[in-house]
Amino acid sequence: MHQTVIVIDGGSPTVQLLGRYVRESGVYCEIIPCQKVTQELIQQYLNKNLKGIILAGPQHCDSQDYATIAPKYVFEAGVPILAVAGSMPAMAAQVGSNLNVHVRCSRNDNSVTTAQIRARGHTALLDGIQDHTNSEGHGLLFVALETSFCLSEVPDNFVLMASTDDFPIAGIANEEKGLYGIQFYPELNITSQGAAIINRFVRTICGCVGDWRMSDYINEAIETIRAQVGDDQVILGLSGGVDSSVAATLIHKAIGNQLTCVFVDHGLLRLNESKQVLDMFGSNIGINIIHVDASDRFMTQLSGVTDPEEKRKIIGREFVEVFQEHANSIPGAKWLAQGTIYPDVIESATTGPNKGVAVKSHHNVGGLPDTLHLSLLEPLRDLFKHEVRDLGIALGLPHSMVYRHPFPGPGLGVRILGEIKVQYAEILRHADSIFIEELRNSTNNSTGKSWYDSVSQAFAVFVPVRSVGVTDHGRAYEYVIALRAVETVDYMTAQWANIPYSLLNRVSERIIAEVSGVSRVVYDISGKPPATIEWE
Repeated sequence: MHQTVIVIDGGSPTVQLLGRYVRESGVYCEIIPCQKVTQELIQQYLNKNLKGIILAGPQHCDSQDYATIAPKYVFEAGVPILAVAGSMPAMAAQVGSNLNVHVRCSRNDNSVTTAQIRARGHTALLDGIQDHTNSEGHGLLFVALETSFCLSEVPDNFVLMASTDDFPIAGIANEEKGLYGIQFYPELNITSQGAAIINRFVRTICGCVGDWRMSDYINEAIETIRAQVGDDQVILGLSGGVDSSVAATLIHKAIGNQLTCVFVDHGLLRLNESKQVLDMFGSNIGINIIHVDASDRFMTQLSGVTDPEEKRKIIGREFVEVFQEHANSIPGAKWLAQGTIYPDVIESATTGPNKGVAVKSHHNVGGLPDTLHLSLLEPLRDLFKHEVRDLGIALGLPHSMVYRHPFPGPGLGVRILGEIKVQYAEILRHADSIFIEELRNSTNNSTGKSWYDSVSQAFAVFVPVRSVGVTDHGRAYEYVIALRAVETVDYMTAQWANIPYSLLNRVSERIIAEVSGVSRVVYDISGKPPATIEWE
């Protein structure tokens, strides 16, 4: 039974990053919406080797939320607790006394700022963790500070742990009870020592040994799949993306020919992607695959449609219908396997003391069409994206496949602006292939890796605008291709990648020379926010 740290989510938009940091420390972690936390649930986790709790409160927590964000029975569990940002006053109110919280501003997008804090008191949480020291030898940390509130005084039974000139109480601790509160976000990139702080909490303060490893998970997952499925047949919709590919490989390792994958080509895949998927999983691994070329069907349904959301709905609907038609032809199928991963589950849950709707809905979370009459098998449901990649490598999948850049479910359908046409898809497929090929073949001197592995996501976009150009044949009036490459850790924010001009020039020259119908190439230098990573 793995040692466990739970994160109680009171509405933090970055709660996934906290969970990821815990997992990266080699400690199993689960994220629980605060509304679902009960005294009985805490006891269940204690019975399953609970070692610590992290409170991830909302960006601002007021007095009516304290009991929801941090119920008193949580502090009676007898395990260390770390209260982050908005949950710090909740912890102080529930455990300390003489609490006086001063609301400095209403919560808005500007209430998180970069600050330099001084670590005081040499608590176990921050002792020796610093970015640099001042002239007096005091350790200093750069952090993402929550500025919408401040404690007016240190609660009884707590000591001051961190401070700034503007926020004299930026961290508190009651080490006798193992309680720590910080007014900053260790999970954000601004807090450069955030991973070290989380690692210190779970490994040193909570005493976790780090027994969460993908090599061990494989055997556990195989045993679970075999026990769950028995002798039944399983079907899986294989897209060629990382999640479904790893799920297919893991399930095949567990039950062999009891798995059949349905691979639907909707005509919006990348260049040669169908062949690559069939070669990898059919020829090399030996998985049973039904290949369905439904590109004409999808293109017919998408004809004349320009609205991005409508395009997504059509592609999603048609995919389910095509998949279902072929799934019904597999005799004895009783299970539908999906590549659902933990962030999908978290984002589809309700969070926060006053929230009643999900952050985001996911097509593979929340049930199945009744007409399928299948039970659900989700072997990756407890894993974060980086763990899925680690699992893929441990299963023997090639690095180039496991670390492919994210590709949207609707495929090129959301990278072709406006109406989707076969001609546009062919142009984009070839332009995108050239861009990715050049990124793979070019070295980033700063990292020593290829430019493809140096950026988080890169792709081309078809812009249905004609632009005048000059070619060997004279004047041209053809389409525009936009290139997009970003660097990000969490995909919640992103910066455009500073790719060398010489590389961009080579890509542009090749696309215009080799892809018929393109007269101009541009590079997108928008960050997220205000832009999104994808164009649609």
